[in-house]
Amino acid sequence: MIDCTTEPGLDEGIAAARQALGRQQCVVLPTDTVYGIGADAFSPQAVAVLLAAKGRGRSMPPPVLIGAPQVMDGLAVEIPAAARELAEAFWPGALTLILTAQPSLAWDLGETRGTVALRVPDDQVARELLQEVGPMAVSSANRTGLPAATSARAAEEMLGDSVAVYLDDGDRDVSAPSTIVDCTVSPFRVVRQGALAFSELVRVVPDLVGPEPDATGDAGRSGPAAPGGR
Repeated sequence: MIDCTTEPGLDEGIAAARQALGRQQCVVLPTDTVYGIGADAFSPQAVAVLLAAKGRGRSMPPPVLIGAPQVMDGLAVEIPAAARELAEAFWPGALTLILTAQPSLAWDLGETRGTVALRVPDDQVARELLQEVGPMAVSSANRTGLPAATSARAAEEMLGDSVAVYLDDGDRDVSAPSTIVDCTVSPFRVVRQGALAFSELVRVVPDLVGPEPDATGDAGRSGPAAPGGR
C-alpha cells in the first residue's frame, strides 16, 4: 500500500501503478466517490482479472474512467448533444454516461452490447493516474455483494493479493457510487441512482427519465452496458 497524500508518495504510487497496469495487473485507486479496482481498459486479460477479483461475470462489465472529457470522442460515437451537455455540467464528477462504443476499438470489457460507460472522476490522484496511463476499466473496490470500499485498507481486506498496488489517499466520505445515465435511449434515463442527485440532472436534461426504485448500489441493472459499480 502506497501513501499518496504527499507529492513524493503520489509520484511513487503512480509509477508503481503504471508498472502494474503494464503487466496486466489490477490496482486500487481513490476516486471522488468510493475506492475503485482498475485495470487497463484495452487488455482483455486484465479486465478478466478485475472481474474475477470481484467475483463477477462478463454480464456486468466495468465502466471506463478517463482523465479528461475530450477522451470521450475517442471511445464513443454518435454522442448526443445532451450527453455532451451533461458531461460539461458534471465532469469531473459522480456521473457515468452510457454511450455507443467506438466499434474500431480493440477491447473486451464484457457483454456491453456495443456500449461503453464513461466517467471523469473529480479526484486528483485518479486523474493524474488516468492522464499517465490512459483509460482504465474501473469498478468499485469490493467483492460483489459487499459494501463498496471507502478506504484503501477496506479494499485490501476484501481483495487481498488479487490487486498488485493499493493507492491510499485517505478515507472517502461518499459511500455511494456514481449516478449512471443511459444516453443510448431517447429520452435518456437514469439506470442507477448514485451520488449525483436526479434533481441536478434534470436541470440540464429536462425530459430525463428517473431511476427505477431498485436502481441503486453495486448490484448491477438491466440495460445495454450493465456496468457494475463506480
